[in-house]
Amino acid sequence: MPLRNFLIVALLSFVAACGKSKSSKTDTAAVVTNIGRPRVDTVPATPMTFNLTSTAFEANGSMPTKYTCEGANISPPLTWAGAPPAITKSFALIVEDPDAPDPAKPTRVVSHWVAYNIPAATTSLAESASKKGMPAGSAQGLNESKKVGYMGPCPPIGRHRYFFKVFALNKVLEGLNNPSKADLEKAIQPWIVGTAELIGTYQKTKK
Repeated sequence: MPLRNFLIVALLSFVAACGKSKSSKTDTAAVVTNIGRPRVDTVPATPMTFNLTSTAFEANGSMPTKYTCEGANISPPLTWAGAPPAITKSFALIVEDPDAPDPAKPTRVVSHWVAYNIPAATTSLAESASKKGMPAGSAQGLNESKKVGYMGPCPPIGRHRYFFKVFALNKVLEGLNNPSKADLEKAIQPWIVGTAELIGTYQKTKK
């Protein structure tokens, strides 16, 4: 091979080797960088469901009078389990009646209890927690009567359903001050990672 051609071949081989070496270093750096990045928790497209129960009444069962306007008007005990542990940062609670004023012709949803920033380690609320004290760090919002805390069932007509809803959130909420149900629903929407629901019913014994 003539010397001139030999030099050209040698030069081309050197350039190719340098390019491959540079690419290899870049790829390795990219892998190391990706491994070092912290995991970012995301909100699932469809929040998982978990269990919500009460020792005071069964699902779709009648609520005892003591938890209504005809009794002590205190919040019932609630227990939940199965919320996603790795990404739950807090819980929110909404209790509402979609059958107002008449179950045969409902026209509005009445809010009975709003609470939020319930610590992620919490798995239950004791009877009368709304009055006697929520878990440390929790806060309550306004019910339909524009008062903070629990407002027991007091249906004017027929038997109404009361939906107890617990939401697992991957965030501790900030900037809320005595929120209404609508305010809380808007605030939690981007952060819901799990939901649980329990329905109780009640019909007034006195007219």
